[in-house]
Amino acid sequence: MRKDIIPSRHDEYHKLTRGERIGYGMGDFAQNLVFGTIGGFLALHMLTVNTISTATAGFIFLFVRIVNVFWDPMVGTYIDRRSSSAGKYRPWLLRAGIPLVILSALLFAPIPGVRGSVPFAFIIYLALDLVYSVVNIPYGSLNASLTRDPESIDKLTSTRMMLANSANLLVYTLFPMFVQIASPKDRSLKDTGFFGFELNMGNYTDPSANYAWFGVYSIYMVLGAAALFFCYKFTKERVVATAEQTANVKTTDLFLELKNNRPLVILGLFFMLAFTFMFFMNTVNGFFNQFVVGHSEWMGAVGLVASIPGIVFPIFWAQTQEVFWQKRVLPSFPCLVYCG
Repeated sequence: MRKDIIPSRHDEYHKLTRGERIGYGMGDFAQNLVFGTIGGFLALHMLTVNTISTATAGFIFLFVRIVNVFWDPMVGTYIDRRSSSAGKYRPWLLRAGIPLVILSALLFAPIPGVRGSVPFAFIIYLALDLVYSVVNIPYGSLNASLTRDPESIDKLTSTRMMLANSANLLVYTLFPMFVQIASPKDRSLKDTGFFGFELNMGNYTDPSANYAWFGVYSIYMVLGAAALFFCYKFTKERVVATAEQTANVKTTDLFLELKNNRPLVILGLFFMLAFTFMFFMNTVNGFFNQFVVGHSEWMGAVGLVASIPGIVFPIFWAQTQEVFWQKRVLPSFPCLVYCG
């Protein structure tokens, strides 16, 4: 039931506490843990363990991405025009967050009779992606509703990036290691790349590893659900548009804005390219180490090297951003990302 609530604005410049910053950042942690694992390893699981053909999997991913182009503006409009006693954006962390973790787990679930089932994989992945938008879009809006205080915003950005990259560490460093440790076939003592550290690992691209994938992901699912609840519990909306301001919001507003706002188009293209390269790298990494390098046991070491800068650098971002701008280094970062 819709409730038009005009929030109190006396604390719009509230100084966020460390607990509030961590609370909000746990949302990034949860989404990277739950959906980041899907983005990084679902294709590998789908093509090897679930034995779905490459062409079919590619079609599923492409179709869902096309649906997202139209679905996301609709979700944003729907959420902007509604509110509740718990807030405009916060409630969706739980309303859609619980279905999100359940649907994501189903993609790895060793359910009898659905291995290799294209309709099952298609329906679950489509539903998962639609639900993810209902979590991610209000979560992004929640960031702007916490405070207008510039210092708090800088610290919040550093905190959320540190937690997001901590989740990436769990996903791209530990997840493939844990799954290989739990995989039953072709087990042997292998060098992990951590300075001679060896572990007894199996082949996680064999269909017999389906229970290993589901078991490890179930732990990540529980951690992600707990992090979403933590985010809901320790955030408070303070800067929210009134019912009058959002009454005329329409789905077509985004497309009209893109037509008339060239800087927004440029920014959108930048993010499109950045995320395309990032998701391409994350998805291909598992295939590359397994079938080209031939050492999937090294994925943990490679992921660790890639994750550490993303965890450490945001800690000092608030103190160093002015230096980067003054030295005109920051505008060159996109080039470094693309080259990397």
